[in-house]
Amino acid sequence: QFGHIFYKDKLSHYRFRIDYRFTGQQLPKGPGWAFRNSGIMLHCQDPQSMELAQKFPVSLEAQLLGGNGKDKRTTGNLCTPGTNVVIDGKLETKHCFIAVSETYHGDQWVKAEVEVHGNRVIRHIINGQVVFEYEDTQLDPNDKYAKKLIAANDGDLTLGQGYISLQAESHPVEFRNIEILLLEE
Repeated sequence: QFGHIFYKDKLSHYRFRIDYRFTGQQLPKGPGWAFRNSGIMLHCQDPQSMELAQKFPVSLEAQLLGGNGKDKRTTGNLCTPGTNVVIDGKLETKHCFIAVSETYHGDQWVKAEVEVHGNRVIRHIINGQVVFEYEDTQLDPNDKYAKKLIAANDGDLTLGQGYISLQAESHPVEFRNIEILLLEE
């Protein structure tokens, strides 16, 4: 019903591109917020450091959403499990932020891309359009899972690298054309 599949290496400067689409029906008893909901998790903690009951890795999520056929619902949003970011010069500590994308209803393929430059700047790109941008990515000192990572990093909050994972949240999602391009630092 829920899970993550991780890429084998840690990365810090790269472009990650993928096509995704939601299909079929959400699993029975899946929560309403998980309807046509998936994500590309960036700068993830090592999966071996996750606790058994931990729902999401400490990471930055490029949230992938599908429409319900009638209402507006953006994709390429940002969610921040165990992390904080700076947006327009201000440290932001809330959990989710809305992108400026179109809504994609039905089972159509959507091209999602992230451009990651360590902890300096990250851009979410949907069908070729930048829909969200943030910088100064860091661990959240108030999050119980992030606290362990901060302690292991001698108190440094900087989050400039990590694993990539694709997320499953109780609604069938398909991925294709998965590509990674490493960038110069």
